[in-house]
Amino acid sequence: MNDRLALPVGTTLDRFIMRKQEDFPFATGELSQLLRDIALAAKIVNREINRAGLLDVTGTYGQQNVQGEEQQKLDVIANIRFIRALRNGGEVCAIISEEEDEVIHTGNTKGSYIVAMDPLDGSSNIDVNVSIGTIFSIYRRTSDAGCNGTLEDCLQEGTRQVAAGYIVYGSSTMLVYTTGHGVNGFTYEPSLGEFFLSHPNITTPKTGTIYSCNEGGVNGFPESIKNYLSYCKDNNYSARYIGSLVADFHRNLLKGGIYIYPSTAKAPNGKLRLMYECNSLAYIVEQAGGKATDGIRRIMEIEPTELHQRCPLIIGSADMVDKVEEFMKAEVAV
Repeated sequence: MNDRLALPVGTTLDRFIMRKQEDFPFATGELSQLLRDIALAAKIVNREINRAGLLDVTGTYGQQNVQGEEQQKLDVIANIRFIRALRNGGEVCAIISEEEDEVIHTGNTKGSYIVAMDPLDGSSNIDVNVSIGTIFSIYRRTSDAGCNGTLEDCLQEGTRQVAAGYIVYGSSTMLVYTTGHGVNGFTYEPSLGEFFLSHPNITTPKTGTIYSCNEGGVNGFPESIKNYLSYCKDNNYSARYIGSLVADFHRNLLKGGIYIYPSTAKAPNGKLRLMYECNSLAYIVEQAGGKATDGIRRIMEIEPTELHQRCPLIIGSADMVDKVEEFMKAEVAV
């Protein structure tokens, strides 16, 4: 038989997860099921995004979230879809979301996991058809099973993540995740309804020539960041800023680069959220060989004190992050 007439389509996400279950003997398939639940929600949200312009689900919802940001209709839809999938999956006892003020109790009191998520990152780009995404972190609960997840369960350091990932909805839809054993990317094949392994063992370049930063706010940046941006220009680096964290991070992860959202005069604690943006991406980038810092501390070692805690974020290729830290240390020394 001529196998070239029917070439293999590749490894599905489900099959890949099943093969990797042995990495988590304590989980007995629970974490694997949870990752499948997230993938299912991603497929549904992908469908909603792809037909958004036809169903009047673009534009604002008319309310603000806990961050004081205008909610988009698809923010609300994505939030509902992911909460519903995680609740129905049965493995998650509590969820924290960018779109919700408080901890969401799923009713699965025997569930072993906590999920922190930004259901739809970059939603201000929805109306103009620019790539957007979902970011998530997974932790094991620390409280005893049989009751609702607690605030303490949710406020764990990033070093205690058991998995983290993101989905980018763009020219193709990709799910990228780590469980602490490297980073793997899966591309969605809509005609089959499956994610297939497309980017095995992702390693980010040690350095790069791309910097991603909203320079519109540069007047409020610390002098060290201004100096680093001048260094980038002097070395003919390319400025690439989409305004969707997932999209900017994904490009830099694959190509080599740095993403900078520093403290500013208006936001001295930074703008991005520690629990469901910074920790998640920090875990991924470190597993891929990169670094993530707030300029002083390793992101994943920052002790969280509140659900929607903000922090500065400098993340990307290791040598580039080191160079930013050099500029920041020089500023402190002056």
